[in-house]
Amino acid sequence: MRTLFVVPTELERRVLEPLVAPALGRDGLVELCGFGPVAAAARTSLLVARHQPDRVLLVGIAGRIDEGLALAAAYRFEQVACFGIGVGSREDFIPAGTLGWPQWPGDATDGSPALGDVIDCGPREASAAAAAAKLLLTACAASATTDDMLARKRLFPAAVAEDMEGFAVAFACRLAGVPCEIVRGISNTAGDRDQSRWQTKAALEAAGALAAQVIAEAS
Repeated sequence: MRTLFVVPTELERRVLEPLVAPALGRDGLVELCGFGPVAAAARTSLLVARHQPDRVLLVGIAGRIDEGLALAAAYRFEQVACFGIGVGSREDFIPAGTLGWPQWPGDATDGSPALGDVIDCGPREASAAAAAAKLLLTACAASATTDDMLARKRLFPAAVAEDMEGFAVAFACRLAGVPCEIVRGISNTAGDRDQSRWQTKAALEAAGALAAQVIAEAS
């Protein structure tokens, strides 16, 4: 199975690529998808069209929304949702789907499915249940304060972590009909911008180890 392994930034790639290279094998590909949802959606679409992978695996760091997730640990997510496409902000935000607008209505001519504000992305194997987390929330801008994070949690109660690329990568994959999984290492608590408290390297190492396991499971 040919895996396209995508990471948002060069910092993340430097740590992750050596950790997953043995599991990826000669047919695997490691590519940057870019920072934020716009770059990630466009770049993933281009990479999938160019390389025709059997599946895509997005790996990087994220901030936790739920303290049930441990810092410096890694998780694979069952679903990913979008915060920011709709109307309003903070407590007044209304997601596109709630307004009655699917983010993509589907197209019978190419078989692409209708897509709303939440996309399923795995995990599918029971062996990874201990590393599974429910909902990852993707935003155009990370939470700057605890109040930002709590406002998002009220709108998406199932969300346990926050990133800036997951929904975009999953969206591009669903349009192309390519399976997508997401693994994130928890580097910090969402809303905490003091990077002296972040555990970025340990979170990436944990994400690399879990990603290698995910790759091996499907081989």
